[in-house]
Amino acid sequence: MHALVETARPVYDLARVSVGHPFDLTLEANGLFRAFTYGIDELRTLRVERDGERYKVRVDTRTYDVHVDVLAGTIESSLFAAVADAQDESEGGAARDDQVALDLADVFTWDVDFNTEVQRGDSFRVAVESLHLDDHFVRHGRILAAEFVRGDRRLQAVYFWGPSSEGYYAPDGTPLRRAFVRSPLKFSRISSHFTQRRFHPVLGVFRPHYGVDYAAPIGTPVHAAGDGIVTLAGWLGGYGQTVKIRHPNGYETLYGHLSAILVRRGQRVGQGLLIGKVGMTGLATGPHLDYRMLRNGAYIDPLKVVSPPAEPVRAAERPQFDQAASRAVALLQNARAPGFTRTADAGR
Repeated sequence: MHALVETARPVYDLARVSVGHPFDLTLEANGLFRAFTYGIDELRTLRVERDGERYKVRVDTRTYDVHVDVLAGTIESSLFAAVADAQDESEGGAARDDQVALDLADVFTWDVDFNTEVQRGDSFRVAVESLHLDDHFVRHGRILAAEFVRGDRRLQAVYFWGPSSEGYYAPDGTPLRRAFVRSPLKFSRISSHFTQRRFHPVLGVFRPHYGVDYAAPIGTPVHAAGDGIVTLAGWLGGYGQTVKIRHPNGYETLYGHLSAILVRRGQRVGQGLLIGKVGMTGLATGPHLDYRMLRNGAYIDPLKVVSPPAEPVRAAERPQFDQAASRAVALLQNARAPGFTRTADAGR
């Protein structure tokens, strides 16, 4: 056992083995070691074999065979249910993968608050990588193109990866990423809006409510709405456990009533970073996030903030982008445009 572990260590440390990963041990008829294999992940297998008096070690690596699934549906009850139904009806018959719904919400997170703005009758169409091993579906990969329709409003997104640009863009090259996401939570509901006069359930008086309350179970992840620096990570009166973040251009965001704080004061955070978990600390009658936004010291309604977009595709990369966007939009129409069936490694 010692020789096995020491031989493998330069390639893979067997002290890092995890529950649920397969292994195989082969012995000679006389009980001596012949070979050992361990599945590091879906694509990598560690192999240690006896070679005379020595051991040889290597890692065998496979690649995914990547196809494209085009999924489309109309929301009747929830985005999760609609995406699951679309997967059931897809040509490939791929197994259900809830990650597709989460990724679709992330693609349009700067334009649509999937907690509050999705309605029955809204529709979507998404071209997403389908990862296979040995002709069997494993999971879905990256979304290559997506469309979301709400009434007369049609949003489209294409994924582009260039020398100096990466992310989701509208077909005209405008980035979807903005300074702030529409909501710091995923799939909760609003229990109180921004208002000048609200009856406080604990204090029993009418007073302004300069934020948005997102009702969600205790422990629900809370993410930074934008890039910035943490200015407070601790107790703040009636807000209880609270995080405050200072953003560029005079903006600040506040996240109150948390059950756990996962950042520290002075820490630089990126948009989407997990900063805490929903709770009911401070003056709260139930678990929720009190989310507030200020600009130049004055409270503003987070639901009405129009965030500026990031930088568009650079001029030098525009021809490459236009070709990629054309192929991606064609995929949304279920056209099998060339250039998307490929092999891929474990990275998403």
